[in-house]
Amino acid sequence: MADETPLGSLSDPPNAITTARLAVTLACFVCLSLGWFRAALVLFVLAAATDWADGYWARRWGPITKLGRVLDPMADKLLICGAFTYLAAIPGSRVAPWMAVVVFARELLVTTLRAMVEGAGGDFSAVWIGKWKFALQVVSAALCLLFVSPWRTAGWPTPGSLATGVVDFFLWAMVAITVYSGVTYTRSAIAALRGAP
Repeated sequence: MADETPLGSLSDPPNAITTARLAVTLACFVCLSLGWFRAALVLFVLAAATDWADGYWARRWGPITKLGRVLDPMADKLLICGAFTYLAAIPGSRVAPWMAVVVFARELLVTTLRAMVEGAGGDFSAVWIGKWKFALQVVSAALCLLFVSPWRTAGWPTPGSLATGVVDFFLWAMVAITVYSGVTYTRSAIAALRGAP
């Protein structure tokens, strides 16, 4: 059966929200490049917080479009991969370069698997582990941005409120669930491809 989902346009409300999120993400990267870590933190949190809005709008009021199916995950991956790439280059951020590589590799793997499965006519919808992975990545990146921002060095919210151990805990938990989600999606893709006609 042919896919009857419309192509859609950037003027559709869900796609407009996603496009705005992409613009905020790029602004966040500009601030990171200039060393404006407080502004980058605010923009990062804003972009991550609006992640649910476009999907909710599309499911509740429509339209669900092919363009939205492409833009939404792309915006998520750009935000996360870009943030960890920048953080890995910032001294004292607690993000090691290999952590950024793990994040990027997982996103590349899942994107490739999704293309293979959907190209074969299978279903590769997001599962709970992917949502938890994204949430933990957002929290970890936000904590790292706060860790290097003048807010923390000025003692905000309180001196010692963001210890190194807290940031490291969330980072290692993020790496673990990122790897686990990659394994989970790989197993799902193999099962789907085996059952494909």
